[in-house]
Amino acid sequence: MAVRIIEEKCKGCTKCVKACPFEAISMNGKLADIGPSCTNCGACLDVCPFGAIEQVDDGKQGMDITKYHDVWVFAEQRDGELMGVSIELLGEGKRLAQEIGCKLCAVLCGENVDHLVDELYEYGAEKVYYASAPELKTYNTDAYTKVIYEAIIKYKPEIVLLGATHIGRDLGPCLAVKCGTGLTADCTKLDIDPTDKKLMQTRPAFGGNLMATILCPNHRPQMSTVRPGVMSKPERVPGAKGELVKLDASFKEGDIRMKVLEVVKAVTEKVSLTDAKVIVSGGAGLGGPEGFQLIKKLADRLGGVVGASRAAVDAGWIDHSHQVGQTGTTVKPDLYIACGISGAIQHLAGMQTSKIIVAINKNEDAPIFEVADYGIVGDLYKVIPALLEALG
Repeated sequence: MAVRIIEEKCKGCTKCVKACPFEAISMNGKLADIGPSCTNCGACLDVCPFGAIEQVDDGKQGMDITKYHDVWVFAEQRDGELMGVSIELLGEGKRLAQEIGCKLCAVLCGENVDHLVDELYEYGAEKVYYASAPELKTYNTDAYTKVIYEAIIKYKPEIVLLGATHIGRDLGPCLAVKCGTGLTADCTKLDIDPTDKKLMQTRPAFGGNLMATILCPNHRPQMSTVRPGVMSKPERVPGAKGELVKLDASFKEGDIRMKVLEVVKAVTEKVSLTDAKVIVSGGAGLGGPEGFQLIKKLADRLGGVVGASRAAVDAGWIDHSHQVGQTGTTVKPDLYIACGISGAIQHLAGMQTSKIIVAINKNEDAPIFEVADYGIVGDLYKVIPALLEALG
């Protein structure tokens, strides 16, 4: 179905323009004009007082979604090592597959990474689709998209999950466009609708001020990217086995438009927030970059790493790799200490699942105290030295 304007009835009142949640309607002179971003939601039909908007059959046939089955997880690897988010997704994918009543499968691409097949079995994959070729050694958009897209067309998975990493955020949209399906990015929660077994994909919306649950009812596969650190890793079962399916990984001239000439690793110090057990974060309350020297002392004493709020990163006090929150890294450490962080919802979305949260802030009404297990109201420049002294 599609939406169209009945020109002889349109009076140019602009009510449909104001009602459209996707800004898909504009005025062409005194007539409303529906643009390509229209999703056929029907909001304009409800507000038009002149009956000048109608739904028509656009002749497009939907796909047969009954042919699609199984949950696929893209097993992202770098230098022969599985990324943590892929392991997390295997745990989540297993739960979804059990609710649907299908198999959990992993898709692995690379060169000489056969050892990861057994690791994927041990983390819950019942079937591994494996493509091995020199062109797949280092991630390449064209190469990975071609191999996985052809596998999707042949084997027809119902759900495809990717980590919201630099690679996943590049690969996911490419696959979705070629498959003619949707993609929900940066999901923080996945569920199965008990009535019709559709994937319910939840992500922050409107700057993190509310959570939106998105469905893909008419197209397959249902695709999501999921932020690292949101889901729990499953228990590894040594010796577990499954089925191996080898994928075609042949390429002809023109299939790959880009070549990786060299991989240059960053020379600046980077921090691994995702796997950290202890994180000590600083925010705008530090007052300046020198405050992170104190934060680092506490983090070092506790065997942890340094995090930061967006305000501190935007101020240029610390590198973006330290940022925790909706636009940074989602973390779930055993201990999270927030120093001088008020607790904006975007920051809370990235750390509120930490096991123990300690907040230090001068403002006793700061929102951070609402999620903290322990709160200290006071000047962090007095509190942290006291903590360091107490720790010995």
